[in-house]
Amino acid sequence: MSNEKKVAIIGVGNIGTAIATNTVKGNRPVILASRKLEDAEALSNKLGDLATAAEIPDAINQADIVVVAVWFNSIQEVFTTYEKELEGKIIIDPSNAIAVDDKGNVTKTIPDNESAGQINAQNLPKNATLVKAMGSLSAHSLATASFQQPNEAVLFYATDNTDIDTDVEKFIHDNGYEALRVGKLDQSRRIEVLGDLNEFSIKKTVDLDEAKTKI
Repeated sequence: MSNEKKVAIIGVGNIGTAIATNTVKGNRPVILASRKLEDAEALSNKLGDLATAAEIPDAINQADIVVVAVWFNSIQEVFTTYEKELEGKIIIDPSNAIAVDDKGNVTKTIPDNESAGQINAQNLPKNATLVKAMGSLSAHSLATASFQQPNEAVLFYATDNTDIDTDVEKFIHDNGYEALRVGKLDQSRRIEVLGDLNEFSIKKTVDLDEAKTKI
């Protein structure tokens, strides 16, 4: 346990809560933070001894891996506000640049040929590395499809830095999923909503064998 990268999750909405819950279920500690400390404290109390709460800068400083589980439009604000704390960190970005109208129709809020991952990588804090991950499934599936037996569902990820693949895949495995790299961030559009590898397009979760046929 002592050799594992320490994990902080910024944001305790549906995505952040699902990731935190799965991380604890995988017997891995997690530090929770939110704009309202009491929200992070409430979730940490619910999850038990493996979860702790902290103010956002303290949580980031304690962690090696930081999951920024906030809306796409808020990520650059996080990068700017906590630029110093995020230096050198592995930043996991589950965001999707989408809007849903009153009829339930989903559209991208960025050009079709662009991805949230590539946009967010343009203004990274110094020496930080962005990983597009944890967003290829809906919040509901992320919370309910983990730790499937005998074949775990896949979470796809993309990053330009292959040196961190082992750390990223270990974190995904500790969340109860198989991990499958789709390539660099220029492929991250495929795993975001409306991309061909996102659950929204596939209409289901997939195991590793099926996922490999789609890469």
